[in-house]
Amino acid sequence: MKEPEVLAALKAQGQRLLPKARAICNDAIHDLLKDHLTDLSWIKKNFSLLVEQIQIKAYKLYLQKERAVVSKSFKNVFSPLLPKDPKVIDFFNLFEENFWALDRLFLSLSQGRRGRAGKTFEYIIKDLFNILKYPYDSQPLINGQPDFLLPSASHFQKNAMDCIIFTVKRTLRERWRQIVTEGTRGYLFFLATIDEKITSKQLQQIQSHRIYVVVPNRIKNKTYSAHSNVISFETFFKQHIDPAMRRWQQNKII
Repeated sequence: MKEPEVLAALKAQGQRLLPKARAICNDAIHDLLKDHLTDLSWIKKNFSLLVEQIQIKAYKLYLQKERAVVSKSFKNVFSPLLPKDPKVIDFFNLFEENFWALDRLFLSLSQGRRGRAGKTFEYIIKDLFNILKYPYDSQPLINGQPDFLLPSASHFQKNAMDCIIFTVKRTLRERWRQIVTEGTRGYLFFLATIDEKITSKQLQQIQSHRIYVVVPNRIKNKTYSAHSNVISFETFFKQHIDPAMRRWQQNKII
């Protein structure tokens, strides 16, 4: 088996054996919430902490699964390549001959972790929104495709100014500009992140586009306390989404 074939076989094993990010996120949430799974008030009060802790827990769970899967993948792929007579097995030669494939595999795993981390952040928000029974449409096609549109895409078509556009980006860079096209008729824009490296200049630009940045309370107090358009998840619930929920209920929107 040539090096590209070895790499393909190892990747195929990993894709087959590694659990999906969705499953790992679900395990992390249930592990951390435990007895608080139905305590909506507690979840709201601790949302910032949960967002951070669930990500850490999910990453640790993934590393545990990854370690076991990589080991099993090596065995599945390399065992048929080894001589049956243990006296003539030269594992180190085999390892050396396939080092390129292993190096590419580890690079692929590293890249996969970054992709999973971003997706896991979105899953965490989605699952916690579901537990809190907040109505939304996920990835709706409006003037773009935000991650969440509250309360619904159908209500957005009737009264865009009464809706909340909520997008999730684990790290920001210049990607905050995407939210401007993700529902340009919307009245309230919110961008959830855990990025602690947003510059003051970027925040000024973000504010000029009527966008609130939503972060865990720790990050708000530590890094962005002087910026009024950066709010905690708890403030987002108290000042924005919960009043909107009461309004939507009173108007029989939900």
